[in-house]
Amino acid sequence: MISKYETVIGLEVHVQLTTDTKIFCGCSTRFGEAPNSQTCPVCLGLPGALPVLNRKVVDFAILTGLATNCSIAPRSIFARKNYFYPDLPKGYQISQYELPICEHGRLDIETEEGGPKSIGITRIHMEEDAGKSMHGETPETVNSSLVDLNRACTPLLEIVSEPDMRSADEAIAYLKKLHQIVVYLGVCDGSMEQGSFRCDANVSVRPHGQARFGTRAEIKNINSFRFIKQAIEYEVERQVELIEDGGHVVQETRLFDPDTGMTRSMRGKEEAHDYRYFPDPDLVPLVIKEDWIERVRTRMPELPEAKMERFMRDYGIPAYDAEVLTADRPLAEYYDACVKLHGGGKICANWVMGEVTRGLNEQGIAIADCPVTPEMLAGMLKRIDDNTISGKIAKKVFDAMWSTGKDADTIIEEQGLKQVTDTGAIEAMVDEILAANPDQVEEFRGGKEKVLGFFVGQVMKASKGKANPGMVNELLRKKLQD
Repeated sequence: MISKYETVIGLEVHVQLTTDTKIFCGCSTRFGEAPNSQTCPVCLGLPGALPVLNRKVVDFAILTGLATNCSIAPRSIFARKNYFYPDLPKGYQISQYELPICEHGRLDIETEEGGPKSIGITRIHMEEDAGKSMHGETPETVNSSLVDLNRACTPLLEIVSEPDMRSADEAIAYLKKLHQIVVYLGVCDGSMEQGSFRCDANVSVRPHGQARFGTRAEIKNINSFRFIKQAIEYEVERQVELIEDGGHVVQETRLFDPDTGMTRSMRGKEEAHDYRYFPDPDLVPLVIKEDWIERVRTRMPELPEAKMERFMRDYGIPAYDAEVLTADRPLAEYYDACVKLHGGGKICANWVMGEVTRGLNEQGIAIADCPVTPEMLAGMLKRIDDNTISGKIAKKVFDAMWSTGKDADTIIEEQGLKQVTDTGAIEAMVDEILAANPDQVEEFRGGKEKVLGFFVGQVMKASKGKANPGMVNELLRKKLQD
């Protein structure tokens, strides 16, 4: 039944900016402070208080626009979006409407079929957040509603896509790409749990081949990729079943309930005219000259796609490794620094994706807090290269670096881990092991090649893991074949 219909999805993403202060006043944007402790006459909407635009918000908007292939408007205007809600003390939200700061962008994603697809970005505009209403969240307030205005006037970017996505998987691919970009740029911390990156999904269905869009429902404020996927898939199924049963979809705003996996009606969907937009008389038009854009452009970091291509081209690592290593900007920078110090792209990738990531996950820490620096890791890898230690001993050295903060050379010296490469010393151990195991010698000479592994293990045990494995193998084969 669903196969008869095409899904149409457009997304509105709210990105909370990482400025120290709010968009129109000097109040702090720190998360988790005591309720109503980060407010002033401006964000409380007191009479006579005038907003003053935070220049850093504009810089972040330009940076995001450039990263998403948008045109930056030379002139944009702030507007008042009028509606009443208890956590909006002014009775309106300062946003942008007819003339936003960024328009006509795009993001390229990989679809589930494996092919590339370009998703249009209609606009990016700046706006302030509302406060937060809390309804009976504690036993003491079970019959009360409280308002915390710390979040009021917090700077947001709203990024509005074209209705170009045709499945929940495409929507998630777009959101993950956008999330990665804004975190790479440093304009957003990306925390979906704290509401720094949240999404409204506009979902409709239409029979295949129909040009006209179906009636859409907007699902509000979904704050995890998993829930967004569930909400879209449920909504598509709900709309198709409604149409097939002879009903029709109503344009409305709906909420997603993660406990049931269902959406439910919240209110009728407002149109733009319902908000009675008009230019804010307290804020002059924003004029952005080309030199301002170019100054911001110079602060553009290398974005994930470009970094991934460079890692594959310059460091010779496969696409999978490059994708893993560039998923997180600090991890990519750690790996990049390690390769520049050591020179081996693949061995650095193996250790960063292996031992480094394992340690981070076990301790629940970020790469910024990793006790093994790129300099320490590169120094250890050089000791593998020059045969000072073997790959097996290197894992012991790495664990010691992690727990003590000492470098590889210090640990190798203190713990006596230097690899035995003296041919005479290894040959003596080999002779001793062969003499002690005549039956196994005969088995090898009788064609049982696997017995070689037994001898290697015995020599390594005798050397306490310090014998050079390559030399051990070479000497064993030579003596066993004599």
